[in-house]
Amino acid sequence: MEPSVLRLDASWVDYALVAVYFVFVLGIGWAAKAKVSSSIDFFLSGRGLPAWVTGLAFVSANLGAVEIIGQSANGVQYGFQTMHYFWIGAVPAMVFLGIVMMPFYYGSKVRSVPEFMRKRFGNGAHLVNAISFALAQLLIAGVNLFLLATIVEALLGWPLWVALLVAGIIVLSYITLGGLSAAIYNEVLQFFVIVAALAPLTIIGLNRVGGWDGLKEAVAVESHFHTWPGTEISGFENPVWSVVGIVLGLGFVLSFGYWTTNFVEVQRAMASDSITAARKTPIIGAFPKMFIPFVVVIPGMVASVLVADLAEGRAEPNDAILLLMRDLLPNGLLGVAIAGLLAAFMAGMAANISAFNTVISYDIWQTYVVKDRDDDYYLRFGRWATVGATVIAIFTALLAQNFSNVMDYLQTLFGFFNAPLFATFILGMFWKKMTPHAGWSGLVAGTASAVLYWYIATFTDATASIFNLPGQGTAFVAAGVAFAVDILVSVVVTMFTTPKPDHELVGFVSSLTPKGHFDDYTEKSLPWYQRTVPLGCICLAMAVGLNVVFA
Repeated sequence: MEPSVLRLDASWVDYALVAVYFVFVLGIGWAAKAKVSSSIDFFLSGRGLPAWVTGLAFVSANLGAVEIIGQSANGVQYGFQTMHYFWIGAVPAMVFLGIVMMPFYYGSKVRSVPEFMRKRFGNGAHLVNAISFALAQLLIAGVNLFLLATIVEALLGWPLWVALLVAGIIVLSYITLGGLSAAIYNEVLQFFVIVAALAPLTIIGLNRVGGWDGLKEAVAVESHFHTWPGTEISGFENPVWSVVGIVLGLGFVLSFGYWTTNFVEVQRAMASDSITAARKTPIIGAFPKMFIPFVVVIPGMVASVLVADLAEGRAEPNDAILLLMRDLLPNGLLGVAIAGLLAAFMAGMAANISAFNTVISYDIWQTYVVKDRDDDYYLRFGRWATVGATVIAIFTALLAQNFSNVMDYLQTLFGFFNAPLFATFILGMFWKKMTPHAGWSGLVAGTASAVLYWYIATFTDATASIFNLPGQGTAFVAAGVAFAVDILVSVVVTMFTTPKPDHELVGFVSSLTPKGHFDDYTEKSLPWYQRTVPLGCICLAMAVGLNVVFA
């Protein structure tokens, strides 16, 4: 595709608005630098942030390439079936994380998800998890950086490699200065900038196509205005199998694997100032999460109608948001929209990089390479790790060019890394007999099986229908295979190896952790609607309601 197709007709007003936004971003990084005096300050914000800050950062950290580009591309291709990624594939798992799993993460005083694995299963599972997580973050950071560079290229007409360097330097600057606090406070700012950018685009786009009825008439694909049975996005022609695939593959394995074990998200909750705030963090994030698709998916649907380049095949679904901005927004509002997209991709990349530097510093370098050094040493190493991760992400960004819909790429990665990790976590948290050997062998076998399935489905001539699924069905099945193989191998290995003694598993296994072990007595003084469980129940009820209304 010619670069001119994506070129935005920005004026000096738009450039000025973008420049002002970057001043704020770097200013937040500089201000946060003054509060960084230890590695805990740098990597976990000193565990001193309120729930509303960490809650907005929790959802904003995920509001990057996956949401803006990937889900708008899904809007072009699948319409309202894309809502499953939010109402089935996010909200239930976020509530489960807050109510069930955050007490174990926060109460155990671990500094990362891999460190939780080390205390539950030992060094084998810890090292496998730490390495696979670090690799995944470099690949996913590359996606966000590639899309960020695409915006810069479209705005300024710079070559892609120059745009990659500039975009990488901007993100690197504020994370290196202020660590996780800079990332989190910028994510809060970015959340509001993103909404301010996407809401007008949605409103103007709907108005241009004649409102909701006009959009339905123009799209003329009835299934794109219903969520169930979602046969196009699941890849299963049979409606029953489609529902099963979405509920189990996306709603359980992929969703719970991502939201409950992904340190990128969990890190935000672990930066909270109390266990109550940590539990409420993902639930607070779940409320805006369920409404985000209305300003992401609908613009994709509108773009499929209004943007000639999409309709005539001169552009890919990934370009939907950019092309809609190009065609609909006047100068000034275009600047806000550009700043919003830049904010989204920086939020996503910053989340990946800040989680990566924590795991590489604490879980790999301090644990296995250079032990027992003073805290300043690991703080310096964390900053250099941030630089290294950004440089590597510039190269992994080039991989994203091979996918016309980045959701295909990202869901594949989640199936490789998150699905088997969730299987190990959930089994280990509720089955005290699961052994350290089972922990690492299940992870390795689960990941290997997902990679093998993906390879057969993608690069061979296998004719079985399970290897020839359209949509994102391949990612759903890969995740299911990884989960099932991990469980099976973990159970078999447990039968032949020795578990840890019970006293070492208190705080890590549910049945061995006394009731009230993680209680925060300040929560009992709060009104019922500010407590974790009622908030989670309200959130789930709203998600069910949305599924019913748009079924």
